[in-house]
Amino acid sequence: MLKQIMAGAVMLALAQQAAGKEDADAAAPFVLGTVTVIGQREQAGQAAQQAGAQVSRAEMRRFNRDNVGDALNLLSGVSLSTNARNEKTVTVRGFDSRQVPLYIDGIPVYVPYDGYVDFNRFSTADLAAIQVAKGYSSVAYGANTLGGAINLVSRKPTAPMEGDARVGFGSGGERQASANVGMNQGLWYLQAGVSSIDSDGFPLSSGFRATATEDGGMRNNAYRKDHKLSFKVGYTPGGGDAQFGDEYALSYYKQHGEKGQPPSTHPVGARYWQWPYWNKESVYIVSHTRLGEAERLKLRLYHDSYDNEITSYTNGSYSTIKSSGQGSVSGGRSIYKDRTNGGAVELESFRLAAHSLRFVASYKADEHQELDARGLRTTWYKDALWTLGAEDGIALNAATQLSLGVSRNALRPNAVYSAGNAYSLPDNQSATDLQAGLFHKIGPDARVYATVARKSRLPTLKDRYSQRLGTYIENPALRAEEAMNYELGYQGNSQGAKVEAALFYSDVKDKIQSVAYVSGVRAQMRNAGRAHISGVELGLRGRIGAWLEVGGNYTHTNMKNVSDRATRLTDVPRHKLTAHAVLHAARQVDVVAIAETNSGRWVSNTLELGGFTTLNLKAVYRPLPAMTLEAGMHNVADRNYALADGFPSAGRTWLANAQYQF
Repeated sequence: MLKQIMAGAVMLALAQQAAGKEDADAAAPFVLGTVTVIGQREQAGQAAQQAGAQVSRAEMRRFNRDNVGDALNLLSGVSLSTNARNEKTVTVRGFDSRQVPLYIDGIPVYVPYDGYVDFNRFSTADLAAIQVAKGYSSVAYGANTLGGAINLVSRKPTAPMEGDARVGFGSGGERQASANVGMNQGLWYLQAGVSSIDSDGFPLSSGFRATATEDGGMRNNAYRKDHKLSFKVGYTPGGGDAQFGDEYALSYYKQHGEKGQPPSTHPVGARYWQWPYWNKESVYIVSHTRLGEAERLKLRLYHDSYDNEITSYTNGSYSTIKSSGQGSVSGGRSIYKDRTNGGAVELESFRLAAHSLRFVASYKADEHQELDARGLRTTWYKDALWTLGAEDGIALNAATQLSLGVSRNALRPNAVYSAGNAYSLPDNQSATDLQAGLFHKIGPDARVYATVARKSRLPTLKDRYSQRLGTYIENPALRAEEAMNYELGYQGNSQGAKVEAALFYSDVKDKIQSVAYVSGVRAQMRNAGRAHISGVELGLRGRIGAWLEVGGNYTHTNMKNVSDRATRLTDVPRHKLTAHAVLHAARQVDVVAIAETNSGRWVSNTLELGGFTTLNLKAVYRPLPAMTLEAGMHNVADRNYALADGFPSAGRTWLANAQYQF
């Protein structure tokens, strides 16, 4: 199917008489899928990001960010890391992905059981942009946005016929292919995409020293396969007005993944795991309807399924499945079957002068099941999340906007079953979020802002019930985490240069964390933590003449464990700096360079990993306005570094890609 779609896309492209678009990486966003804090009456889509940040499709392609984790790493305030399962994770101003959940077009897609997401599994091939709200976020996202929210915005066609096809190759036998085709006929539109990434692994740096569980060269058990299909059909009876017109869209995507988990380079902590499947499937409806001249109704309905299996082996030969016991998954196989159903209703009103009101009601039902090797259910949990909220954007004058928000979030456990354990249904829980933001223009292209937000995160199913292979005691009575997030910022354009600066501070209390030795040698998750997170973000980008573009950002993050100063907060570097340059060497040739520097980071109470600097280079050639050929290298200096102890990153790798857009 992938080959057929790509062949069709290429044939359609070659049939076009036009030379193509000037920007081969342009893609219009699906405006209904964006989420913003409501403000000015004329705002729509991504023009009113308020205090948020964004990664555009052009940036993803320019810097070869083929998965969402690497794309997010372009932003200030975002740190990339890996967890004990060697999954790619991100933190936003010190908050992890449980506290900054992931959405697609405003639909929550994080794993119901633990709230985590492997950002390496999500391709950017069919995205128009990624929105990131930091600390201060719209109540339309629903519950659990303690530190913000990440929203993947899909594409929407604007031309009667448009699309692109891309193929690529890289180190470790990597093969990539993607195709997107769209058509917009005014009254209706259609967008379809398919992508595939297959890799046998990745090479380690020549500076890596072999251990008993990793012999160097190609990383052991690091293969991966990720295939994705997406489809969207929309109806626009008003003729396609993306800002104020009626619109109804049905979206579907299906994702299939397989991967090996490289073992830790430390033999004591090595896990010999493989994931024979990591599948996600979603269908959702998003609509926007005008109710007269002053009101608009927005509806989201969705169903999401998540199925995966971990197979645990006795050693690195991956030939003998591990039996039940300490340090293994159940019976050597851990099978998840999770489902989420939900919806949200938003009513926007502009009836009151100078006010932009939004009322939100959302519901999310999560179900987690674990099966044994025979397919029998061993664990079954069900939760329901409710949110009722309101936002008001108030125009105080022509230059000043005040945004206010409040929401009430409730958690209702509906089912608790674990074989061999007797549980009673826990009590319901609730939490209230409040926020306010003041935005003031100090010129036609500049503004300052100040925001404060009290946010919460209700505990996940794993927080409350997981025994972690018999080493933890369950705690169904866990309460919500709370955070007070403050920010002062500036955003502006001056003489062609874009400048951003922000100061942020978060006071986190009732932080859910592990407390050791609660009963003998077993630990327990408790509301035992309090943390202070502060920092500064700086960003600058612009042009030097017609031949050079430059930019970069810097983040300083200071994290303090107030409740237990002897215990460190981990996985976030104190300093992170990125810088890039694009040299337009000739009319058809660009040279792109991007460097990243991270200071050292603590990964445990006693171990700090060293800092590192990486440099990526590539050359881009456009033989036709709509065709792009590129070749380059990542980690040019072959630096040996790691984002987590025992999991070294790739050494020097090469890439070669070709893209055609029509």
